[in-house]
Amino acid sequence: MPLRDEVTLSAPTGRPTRFPTPFDRKALHPLARQAALELMRELESHFAYRWRLHEPGNGKMFGVLVVEAPDGRLLVLPAFSGMMHGEWEVEGWAPPTFDAALRDRVWGPGEEEMRAFAAQRASLLAQLPPDPQHRDWARIIAQVRQLDHARTARSRTLLAAIQASYRLGNARGEVRDLRDLFAPAEPPAGAGDCAAPKLLAAAYREGLTPVALAEFWWGAPSATGDRREGVFYAACRGKCLPILTHMLEGLSADPPPLFGAAAIAADEPRAVFEDEYLVVVNKPSGLLTVPGRSAALQDCVVARLRARYPDATGPLVVHRLDLDTSGLLLVAKDLTTAKALQRAFAMREVQKQYVAWLDGEVREEHGHIMLPLRPDIDDRPRNIHDPVHGKPAHTEWRVLVRESGRTRVLLTPHTGRSHQLRVHAAHPAGLNAPILGDRLYGHVPPDDDERLLLHAERLAFRHPVTGDAVDVEAPAPF
Repeated sequence: MPLRDEVTLSAPTGRPTRFPTPFDRKALHPLARQAALELMRELESHFAYRWRLHEPGNGKMFGVLVVEAPDGRLLVLPAFSGMMHGEWEVEGWAPPTFDAALRDRVWGPGEEEMRAFAAQRASLLAQLPPDPQHRDWARIIAQVRQLDHARTARSRTLLAAIQASYRLGNARGEVRDLRDLFAPAEPPAGAGDCAAPKLLAAAYREGLTPVALAEFWWGAPSATGDRREGVFYAACRGKCLPILTHMLEGLSADPPPLFGAAAIAADEPRAVFEDEYLVVVNKPSGLLTVPGRSAALQDCVVARLRARYPDATGPLVVHRLDLDTSGLLLVAKDLTTAKALQRAFAMREVQKQYVAWLDGEVREEHGHIMLPLRPDIDDRPRNIHDPVHGKPAHTEWRVLVRESGRTRVLLTPHTGRSHQLRVHAAHPAGLNAPILGDRLYGHVPPDDDERLLLHAERLAFRHPVTGDAVDVEAPAPF
């Protein structure tokens, strides 16, 4: 097969009874970890220089799949995500999941068509008079727009044909293509090209049984700063959940984790300030602010407060805290108060302060982080730094304590982007020290008894009805 020689594991360890889910970093099995660490050493000694992995923009996600051969031996298959320096196939690595011959029949002529469109467009623009009032200006612009529409339509047709060339099998021998797996939605860009689908496809083709999987980043940090060398990551849900769900059918495999379904004491969240118009509650870590999409994720602050205040109107909560974050949450009991508080948040008239423990020592004492953020559309609920398309995000920070390689900080968000404090703490251009217990942005996933060490400890605002200054504090439980 077009893979390098399989590598037997260098040390014996127990096999998992079920295939660990690739969507939970904590589910990384020791077998897969060992295989990944061996591949990391090989990458650094044999491939990092050749592939220029440590140059900016060249870091890459890699993966290993521990498989069982028909004779019972455990072997390891390696893969990289996407292409390697413009090449889909590299000897010794899992090949792409598409049918190369079918793709070539579409892609080659398709590229020629796209080049022809580009040349025709350039020719039209070269004829465009500099004066918009010229009699030919409107005609040529109309021709350019018509050409653009034709190009877009043809591009979609070609893309659909290319996506249909991806042949994704499972342990039952059932093969489906990308468009079928994502229907009725369109497959996201890059779907099917991650390391995990490549590895499973290679294993099935060769009659090998998947045992355990690991994916990790190697080389320079990603452009968004959310991928770091040597860190293990869960499979992205946006691109890989429909694919891997299908490819794992027929295997005894653990389901993806469902975060937010943990049992929380019935008297939570507890009020720390209350009058007839509003209430400030102290949300525990692990309780959702609003319901999740799953039927199993309906327990949340809003649901509990609806039951507690049956006569309340409006949305109740006027801002949110992450599932894993604890602390002060402002709630309105009526729609008029809710709208007034929402305006106050929009005008940045509400002061919020958080305390956190960071995984690393921050050298300076105080500073500001200005890193624009946007959702990672391929891996929600993660957010990433994007200087072009991201929304402005501003965090002020101050060191409180340094202790045993950790740093306790006071964080003051001057904007309210999703996961702002978590991304700003972890990003190399931010504090370069993720918040301890961060399952999304941390260097290591937290243990079952660990929580995110981030707490909203202070809220200060002008009461929308009485006009009084309200300043509420709730010390962090850590």
